[in-house]
Amino acid sequence: MKLPLDLTLLRPGLRLAVGLSGGADSVALLRALHERSSELGLVLHAAHLHHGLRGEEADGDLAFTRDLACELSLPFHEHRVDAVAEAHENGETIEESARRLRYGWFRQLMAAGEVEAVATAHTSDDQAETVLAKFLRGAWTEGLSGIHPVIVFPEGRILRPLLQAKRAEVETYLMQLGQGWREDSSNRHLTITRNRIRHELLPLLESWNPRLREHLTQMAVLARDEEAWWQAEMERVAPQQLLAGRPVRGGGRAAGEVLAVDVTRLAALAPAVQRRLLRHAAGQMGAAPDFGATETLRALALSGRAGQKCELALGLTGERTPRELRLAVGPVATVAERGSEQGIEALPELNFAIPGEVEAPAFDLRLRVDRSGSAPASGQTATLRNWKPGDRVVLRHSSRPRKVKEVLERMRVTGTERRVWPVLEVGGRIVWMRGAELEPEPGIGVEATNLNAARAALRPTLTRNGS
Repeated sequence: MKLPLDLTLLRPGLRLAVGLSGGADSVALLRALHERSSELGLVLHAAHLHHGLRGEEADGDLAFTRDLACELSLPFHEHRVDAVAEAHENGETIEESARRLRYGWFRQLMAAGEVEAVATAHTSDDQAETVLAKFLRGAWTEGLSGIHPVIVFPEGRILRPLLQAKRAEVETYLMQLGQGWREDSSNRHLTITRNRIRHELLPLLESWNPRLREHLTQMAVLARDEEAWWQAEMERVAPQQLLAGRPVRGGGRAAGEVLAVDVTRLAALAPAVQRRLLRHAAGQMGAAPDFGATETLRALALSGRAGQKCELALGLTGERTPRELRLAVGPVATVAERGSEQGIEALPELNFAIPGEVEAPAFDLRLRVDRSGSAPASGQTATLRNWKPGDRVVLRHSSRPRKVKEVLERMRVTGTERRVWPVLEVGGRIVWMRGAELEPEPGIGVEATNLNAARAALRPTLTRNGS
C-alpha cells in the first residue's frame, strides 16, 4: 500500500529533513518519502532531537533513528536539549518547552542552510485530537483550525504531508514493510491532557458518533479557510477603522501605544466584524482576548459612558471616551495608585470562614467562597492576601505548579500593582488569583467582583470553581 501524502507541498530539488522521533508516524513518513524520493526529486535528510526526557528509553530512540537513517543512506542530524530545565526557567509545561525547543532546532537547521524545509509526521488523528483540545480550551476559529499543512518561518517551511493519513493506515503500512518503530512510554501517561483526550475522551465521544474524527478534521479545514478570509478582511477594514494614538487639540493625534476606534462607526458594523476588529486591535498590542473579554470591550464601546474603564488579562485595558474606545496595554490600576499613595508594600491578610464573603477595598474586590458537591458545609478558613515570593499556582490545563512570579511576568503585571496583586488561599493552596485561570479546587466555588460599581457593571470579573 501507499500512504496518502500531500504531494502539493513538495517540489523537485527540495532539500527536506523529516523530523524523526522513532515513533510509527515519523518512521512511516520517512519510509514513504524515501521510496518516492527519486520520483519526486527530493533530497531527503533525517533529523532527531533528544529532549533529555525518559532516560535510557530516549537514548534508544536516538540509536534507532540513527541506524534507520544509515540503513536508508540518508544524512542524519541530531541534537540534545534539556526540556525540563528549559520548562522551569521559562515557566512552561514540559510539553510546551519540548515543542518550542523542537521547532527552534528545526529553524536552526534551515537557517544554517542544511535543509530548506522540515516535514513533521502529524496525522489526521493528531488533527482531530488537536481540534478537540482547542475546543475544550474555548478557542476561536484560529484555534479550531488545528494543525496547518504549512507553517512559514523566515528560515524556511514546516510541512505536514501526512495530515490526510490515519494512524491505523500508518501502522498497517509499516507492518507490510516489516519496519519496526519505537513506542514512547509517556504517550500512556494520563496526566497529560492530550493522552486523556486520545485514550479516554475521543473513544467515549465516538461511541455517540463513529465519524467524530472525520468531522473534527473537516472542522479544521473549514476554520482554517474562515480564518484566512477574516485575516484578509481585517487587512482591508482595520486601516479604515483603527486610530493610532490620542487626539490632540487643533487636530491630529499624538503618537503613543494606544489604538482607538470610533464607537459610532463600530456600532454600524455587524457584530462578527466588531469582534474581529477589537481582537485585531488587541493583537496589535500582543494581547489575545477571549470571548468574554471581547464582549466586555464591545459592551464598553456600544453602551458604556465616557470615563468608564475596564482591565483585562495580560494588561489589556479599555477606556471609553465620548467618541472612542481606546485600547492600551497597561493597568487602569486604581489598586496600584492607592498602594503608591499609602506607601503600601503588603496589604493586610483578610481571613473569613467558608462559606462566606469578604470585601477588600484596597484590592477593589469582593470575594465570595462557597462549598459545592459533597464537601463539608463549613469549618475551613479562606485567606485573601498579597502574593508573596515562593507562592505557586496550578494553571488550568497545566500539568505542574508554576510560580506566581512567573505568571505575573507573563501577564505583564509590573511596578506597584505587582506588589499588591491578590490571591486567595484555602488549606495551604492558592485557589484563586486575579487575572489567572486556575485548576479548580474540588469542593470550592469562588465568585469575584470589583467593588467599583461602574466597572463591575461593565466587567463582572466572575470566577467559579477556582478557575
